[in-house]
Amino acid sequence: MGTEDKATTMFNNTFVRPEKFYLSGFSNIPHIRYYYAFLCLVYILTVLGNGFLLSLIWLVKTLHTPKYMIVFNMALTDLCGSTALIPKLLDTFLLDRRYILYDACLSYMFFVMFFASVQSWTLVTMAYDRLIAICFPLRYHNIVTETSVAAILLFIWIFLVSVIATMVGLVNRLSFCRSLVVNSFFCDHGPVYRLACNDTYLNYNMASALITILIIIPLIFIIATYVCIFIALSRTTSRKEQIRALKTCTSHLILVVIFFLPIGITNIATRASYIHPNARMINSTLTHTIPALLDPIIYALKTEEVMNAVKKLFSRRSDKVKVQTEK
Repeated sequence: MGTEDKATTMFNNTFVRPEKFYLSGFSNIPHIRYYYAFLCLVYILTVLGNGFLLSLIWLVKTLHTPKYMIVFNMALTDLCGSTALIPKLLDTFLLDRRYILYDACLSYMFFVMFFASVQSWTLVTMAYDRLIAICFPLRYHNIVTETSVAAILLFIWIFLVSVIATMVGLVNRLSFCRSLVVNSFFCDHGPVYRLACNDTYLNYNMASALITILIIIPLIFIIATYVCIFIALSRTTSRKEQIRALKTCTSHLILVVIFFLPIGITNIATRASYIHPNARMINSTLTHTIPALLDPIIYALKTEEVMNAVKKLFSRRSDKVKVQTEK
């Protein structure tokens, strides 16, 4: 009897909550262990990069500003999102532990989806920061305060916890009386709820709402923000001022492209033509993991304040070493 046959159980018409699901992702891919090793490296570098950026913002007082509260939130969600996904993915497929307990599956779904949602809305908050800085420079410090940014970020976390918890709760009301094989590399919402044998209308609507909340609304807001920014800059007579203002947006624009472009390409390609499940899963894992790896690198290399903070931190440490050596 094959693995899928073992994982498939027929039940009667009563409500059925299975003990376990079976994750079937990355099946029959040659040399897949090299990809797992790559993901392991990505995770290590993600932890180091985001850990360094978090430590830098925490230690250097010049970065204790509303703007870097948002960057701190981004680094934290990148770190948590990768930690929610990659270690469990490696445990599942590298160590061939493809069965996952029902409650663990729902928890897995919640944390992966939640941190991806927070990443998306943190990019929106960054866009808002750039909008006020460029369009209302004289009022920037009155509008974008530590209190207002903390309130925005807190609202985002509470709102998205509520949305994702509702999504997972609606899965919990389903009865699974057919196959228990999840055709994904993690307990993804769509592949899980489609296994149910009772009405999934609410789950389908929730999936559509999540796409709107996670992708469409943030993108519309970010695009509208940059339209306002470009209009404001077009009214500026000085070419030098225009270039200087745009330079402050480059890091954010790169992060937006890295986060939203792969998601958009994957969704469009899936609807426009057939993509082999393994190709879709590999693309999806990269979409979930690569932005978290690149975000701290982009901020370290493209942001002058961060580079200055790094120099300041290391010069302070070298001065301490010199003093201790002289003693």
